[in-house]
Amino acid sequence: MQNPLILDIKGNSLDDGPGIRSVVFFKGCPLSCVWCHNPESKKSAPEISFDGDECVACDACIDLCPRGALSRKNPYFIDRGRCDLCFICVDNCPSGALERVGKKILIQEIVSTIKNDKPFYKTSGGGVTLSGGEPTFNMDFLSELVREVKAEGIHTLLETCGLFKLEAFAQKILPYIDTIYYDIKLIDPKLHKLLCGVSNETILENFIQLNRISEHSELKILPRTPLIPDITATKENLTGIAAFLHKEGVRTTHLLAYNPLWFDKNKKIGTTCPIRKEAGKGTWIPQEKIMEYKSIYKEYGIQA
Repeated sequence: MQNPLILDIKGNSLDDGPGIRSVVFFKGCPLSCVWCHNPESKKSAPEISFDGDECVACDACIDLCPRGALSRKNPYFIDRGRCDLCFICVDNCPSGALERVGKKILIQEIVSTIKNDKPFYKTSGGGVTLSGGEPTFNMDFLSELVREVKAEGIHTLLETCGLFKLEAFAQKILPYIDTIYYDIKLIDPKLHKLLCGVSNETILENFIQLNRISEHSELKILPRTPLIPDITATKENLTGIAAFLHKEGVRTTHLLAYNPLWFDKNKKIGTTCPIRKEAGKGTWIPQEKIMEYKSIYKEYGIQA
């Protein structure tokens, strides 16, 4: 069983499902969405993050780096081509400006951390959310984790992009999942491949099959669409998604509000954002526009 990297285990979350929840963020994703709000979760390998606002300019890391990969002349401080991820700089950074992105955590450690919050789950109707990245990217590890969590009597929720082998998912994951938040980002397969790196054929087919399973079981599945200005948040795309959901008998969906704060995350991990912040992507979507998008779904009898 491959042991994936975990980005974080966030407790006391109110935004990732019903009630008070603990969220386990996995590192690694089969998609490569150009607008990814968690770009540090794309790669399955470890990375180093540098936050210039936290740096105290002591230059200890520069002096210690055996590869000479750190310099204030570098665009993002770290020359990723030279860096071999020895993490000496991270271990000796006094301010926390340099951080390790992704670490291996044993399943027993994750479950132990989660169990500490069981009283909050019970009183609020909460539980554990598996997020990412893409949790199903490591199917065997996820299977063992959710099995252990369910054995503790804890509600489980999976946030997924939907790109996985359904047969393996149905056998290894589905028996231990109570709720699925399922992202449907773009309805056009060519646009999906252009902007997310792969076609959406498998994603849409998996949703159809899982939605049908939910009709005859206790599984709850909620389709979601992130609102990205001029990309997913267009009348053409949202109308296409609404028509697809209507055809599959879906009556409820969720539109994820756009968050422009993700741009700075790319700088921290040394990547150039493929979308320009100035191109209408650096501000929040006005509430009136969100209401307009919701009205598209309403025409199809779907509450968004």
